[in-house]
Amino acid sequence: MSGKGTDKTGPALGEELISGIKGVLPEVIAISVAFLVGAVILLITGYSPLSAYWSLFMGAFGDKFGIGQTLTQATPIIFTGLAFTFAFRSGLFNIGTEGQFLVGAFFAALAGISFKNLPFFIHIPLALLAGIVGGCLWGLIPAVLKAKLGAHEVITTMMLSYVALYVTGYMVNYPFKAPGWVAQTVVIESSAELPRILPPTQLSVSLFIGLLCAWVVYYLLWKTTIGYEIRAVGFNPPAAESGGISISTRMILALVISGGIAGLGGAGEVLGVHRRFIEGFSPGYGWDGIAVALVGRLHPVGVALASILFGALRAGGMVMTRATGVPLDIAIMLQALIILFIAAPMLVKRYLMRGRLGW
Repeated sequence: MSGKGTDKTGPALGEELISGIKGVLPEVIAISVAFLVGAVILLITGYSPLSAYWSLFMGAFGDKFGIGQTLTQATPIIFTGLAFTFAFRSGLFNIGTEGQFLVGAFFAALAGISFKNLPFFIHIPLALLAGIVGGCLWGLIPAVLKAKLGAHEVITTMMLSYVALYVTGYMVNYPFKAPGWVAQTVVIESSAELPRILPPTQLSVSLFIGLLCAWVVYYLLWKTTIGYEIRAVGFNPPAAESGGISISTRMILALVISGGIAGLGGAGEVLGVHRRFIEGFSPGYGWDGIAVALVGRLHPVGVALASILFGALRAGGMVMTRATGVPLDIAIMLQALIILFIAAPMLVKRYLMRGRLGW
């Protein structure tokens, strides 16, 4: 009997392995083609592809500092990528994760500054929760506009990102500005600081919070009734509605949760990396999250892996520029090529599917 069990298990495991390899093969090919095209461009512009890519790789993974820098860059993108993924699974394009990220970061900074003499095991969760609340509130606005007034979420979330940018900028330039010429708040209380895990880099336990968040998003979307209903609304709203699912309620819930995830990422940056809110501290993590979500095939595991790839391109790209003189724009170009080769066919397929379903 044990022999039969082994015979059944062996082929099953083999089939799962083959299926998993086939599942990631298109992404591997797309990334390889992107780097190949990048190599051609490097040759045309007079740089050695081998030297440039070797410097990029060593800068991202060559030592402890490089790995720490890569993961530091990847951490906020995990959150914004998960935020976009969650909303997209409900059929919504949350283009405003940058704004939700900033508002969450500012709320967390306020919580880190305002509460004194709290033990760390209370202050840290409180500040993280403040970041989630800030992101949720910023996601609630376009959610209600979409569900109640039919306003397109692409427009409202994008515009609210700019509102968040200017509102938080005003706050740190005037009412909450710390002494000095830099537009920033005062340093948060030490009891609100997230521990750093790979000195001398700024990598903090926000990375583990992000990975935990990826698992929670996966579990919520694929293992719960609410997640099934959200995905049903995203795949075919008319069918979901005929099945008794409230489309407007699920859309609001999805955008609010999406905003909360992005806000949590902003809180992690403030509490773990900068220890204060600084105007312009985000180089566009929200926009990078959209790209990462698409590259990661809108799956939490894919988002985490794609975030590390983009973090490596950011961290390694800076080393590549210093070591070889190759412009940092080359690393940015590689990101764009990867997005183009991976995400574009998927989006076309998605829109064709929507056309066939008539919604």
